[in-house]
Amino acid sequence: MRILLTNDDGIRARGLEVLEGIARQFSDDIWICAPDEEQSGMGHALTLTRPVRLRKHGERRFSVTGTPTDSVTMGLRKVMDGPPDLILSGVNRGANLGDDITYSGTVSAAIEGALAGIRSIALSQVYAREGIGEAVQFDAAIEWGARVVKPLLDTPLPKRTLINVNFPARPAGEVRGIRVTRQGFHDYSRGTVVEGRDPRGFDYFWFGLEPIEHTLDHGTDLEAVEEGFVSVTPLHLDLTHHASLGALGERYEG
Repeated sequence: MRILLTNDDGIRARGLEVLEGIARQFSDDIWICAPDEEQSGMGHALTLTRPVRLRKHGERRFSVTGTPTDSVTMGLRKVMDGPPDLILSGVNRGANLGDDITYSGTVSAAIEGALAGIRSIALSQVYAREGIGEAVQFDAAIEWGARVVKPLLDTPLPKRTLINVNFPARPAGEVRGIRVTRQGFHDYSRGTVVEGRDPRGFDYFWFGLEPIEHTLDHGTDLEAVEEGFVSVTPLHLDLTHHASLGALGERYEG
């Protein structure tokens, strides 16, 4: 099995090391193409207004001066000598739950893989306390990663479908199991924007420094992780709201 690894935290991220350890439990044919620097929150952005540079760091290990989407594109078109069987993105330092997936570079890298027709899985390690920097613990991802990925290697999936995995913020021994979930939704009306002033006297604003409140609807990824389970959420790329097609069509008839 040939596996392409990527992330949005950058080529030197601890989570990428964890991901490589998970991948090597299934194959030795591992390729890495990740952003040169952290690209968290970039979503499905594609670099169009400046050139993208490709750098080699070792055998089958490359970085890109661009986004996670750029990294997958370059991995498939310029780095690898043939398509992979699997793309793994992560392990992200932080949650990608609920509607946060629309911002996530980690999930968007898997989206790019799914668009290319390749089985793609995004993996993220939730952590419980803000401001801990590199002290984020990946124990749950290390212990449970292969257990989660293995059944996903041959599970039939429709085209343009990907899997979003989140490991709870618990020691590996306290993880309660694995749940297949649906996407939840946060209450963004309670989000915060922190204002400050830099040393030169100019105001600045910083998003997302405090957790956003959410309702733990039954069966969602948010509920599963809160209760100590690994969440496994299938996502698909058809954003059409099919139930509205008829009503909208009637507005333009005649």
